[in-house]
Amino acid sequence: MGTPFDKPSLLQRLLPLFRGFDGWLVLVVILLAAVGLVAMYSAGYDHGTRFIDHARNMLLAAGLLFVVAQLPPQRLLVAAVPLYALGVALLMAVALFGITKKGAQRWIDLGVVIQPSEILKIAMPLMLAWWFQKREGQLRPLDFAVAGSLLAVPVGLIMKQPDLGTALLVLAAGLSVILFAGLPWKFVVPPMLLGLVGIALIVSFEPELCANGVRWPVLHDYQQQRICTLLDPTRDPLGKGFHIIQGMIAIGSGGMFGKGFMAGTQTHLEFIPERTTDFIFAAFSEEFGLLGNLYLIVCFLCLVWRGLAIAMGATTLFGRLMAGAVSMIFFTYAFVNMGMVSGMLPVVGVPLPFVSYGGTAMVTLGLALGILMSVARAQRQPPPPVQPVQI
Repeated sequence: MGTPFDKPSLLQRLLPLFRGFDGWLVLVVILLAAVGLVAMYSAGYDHGTRFIDHARNMLLAAGLLFVVAQLPPQRLLVAAVPLYALGVALLMAVALFGITKKGAQRWIDLGVVIQPSEILKIAMPLMLAWWFQKREGQLRPLDFAVAGSLLAVPVGLIMKQPDLGTALLVLAAGLSVILFAGLPWKFVVPPMLLGLVGIALIVSFEPELCANGVRWPVLHDYQQQRICTLLDPTRDPLGKGFHIIQGMIAIGSGGMFGKGFMAGTQTHLEFIPERTTDFIFAAFSEEFGLLGNLYLIVCFLCLVWRGLAIAMGATTLFGRLMAGAVSMIFFTYAFVNMGMVSGMLPVVGVPLPFVSYGGTAMVTLGLALGILMSVARAQRQPPPPVQPVQI
């Protein structure tokens, strides 16, 4: 028979750390991680230690998720401004004396080579959620204008590197916060209509706009070429259009049920470029077919749905905005990656969450999930007991 002085077991001490975790969110992440491991084993079979490294990155992300989930949202609120300031300062340092690889200046050597733009994927929505939390109940048009300026600074610095994919993700995360904060639709609809008109004009005048020597304003040459390649990948089938063409061939050849695990010819004969990173969806589609793709899409939809449900139940505006933004980050990652691999969007170098190889991206995903779990736990934590008043 135990006594009041018995030490609690290890399990008894660990259980409170997991109390309040969202079970549905954990389940969906486990299902996606399992797909990622299966896909990486096949796609990275001839890439040395890719599978082992991918599993290690997942464990690192899981550890980060667990640690961040223990922090109450109020702690995350305090970290918003310093993290944003650090990220912007590092982006400026990259612009001044960053490392250039393959024509892009995106990295900086601080003893360890890092890519500061990755920090802004989380720091940007944190900063904007902090901004709107401080102005809860008294939002004015000027507050949305300031939020837009806070968003424009890092997006502009990332575009200058140039890094269109990361700039798109940071922009999507920031815009999600601004929209969830209550931006009036009269400010949303006109830019959307303008964008649709621009897309229609580009498609209509594609031969003239993509002719040799025609220079588009704002965009870099490689960005212009990616758009033209999207509109007509057969223009340069062995060069710039090779990625899109091989991706579509792999997806189409998978059919309904796929060719089977480790049986993808496009994958293992090395026709798919970047088959363990940006184009792993094509390798997965070839081996698991339409049914495998539907499984993957349903998992991502469930992840986004669960994140938005957590956002709706958040107890503070900050928690609601952060959970909503993180959910849209996952949606943007998956939508852009699948769209570019299947030839519906330009190739911009966005990984598929939990499936693509990449340590930095996996750590960012772990941090995002930790924030989402922190908001979920805050909903489930019982209020502190009321101390009796001593008379």
